[in-house]
Amino acid sequence: MAITKGAKKAHRQSLRKKRFNDARKAAMRATLKAARGAQKGDTKSLAAAYKAIDKALKSGLIKKNTAARRKRKVAKLLSTK
Repeated sequence: MAITKGAKKAHRQSLRKKRFNDARKAAMRATLKAARGAQKGDTKSLAAAYKAIDKALKSGLIKKNTAARRKRKVAKLLSTK
């Protein structure tokens, strides 16, 4: 366990960030799951998936190439071609 005051504060901050990161990651997984179950050409679920992926990228949960790969995959899944 943390001993110094600074270490205790850093631990509290890391726990707070973990809650936010876990919520954002769960939201991203839920929107991607909804997109997988959506109809072809459903632009609303595509937009929601893109938004969740972009937010996860912005907060540093996933890397740039991972975000691009997931966007490409969901776009291909929902494309009408």
